[in-house]
Amino acid sequence: MKYVQPIRDMDKVYEMKNELLKNGYRNYMIFNMGINTGLRISDLLSLRVIDVRNKSHLVIKEKKTGKSKRILINSNLKGDIDRYIYNMRDMDYLFKSQKGNNTPITRVQAYRILNKAAENIGLVEVGTHTLRKTFGYFHYNQYKDVAILQDIFNHSSPSITLRYIGITDDMKDKTIENFYL
Repeated sequence: MKYVQPIRDMDKVYEMKNELLKNGYRNYMIFNMGINTGLRISDLLSLRVIDVRNKSHLVIKEKKTGKSKRILINSNLKGDIDRYIYNMRDMDYLFKSQKGNNTPITRVQAYRILNKAAENIGLVEVGTHTLRKTFGYFHYNQYKDVAILQDIFNHSSPSITLRYIGITDDMKDKTIENFYL
């Protein structure tokens, strides 16, 4: 399995959004919701319109852990969601496949969409988990609160969370950057 990284540069986040918009709002919204909620792709893809319409929070049962999770939909994301679901029915999947009748896209298709956009803007080591890691990376850098992020991710220790979002790698790189014998 390929190891993926968070997107660490906000300019690249914006480039990624613009690249995804070229192929439709759905692809943009997968990325946008992922980097703004920290949800795993399996949980994002199972969302239906009814889960977000007129809601202040996403309330889900995580597929991986089976744990319940409640995530605030902030006002910026709420505006994006409202524009996206305007003409959709409550039981529609948020990220519908073009194949089948009201089925969500697959994890593999989500990976292809994200990876192709990343490739087009010169990013490597990108996959579906990049969304969650990018959320964590920027959340940590803004608030410097590993405990709250550990709780959001349901990780068992702060060290796991820091390693997961690439902070440990960044710290190691900084110590080696100016180290030369």
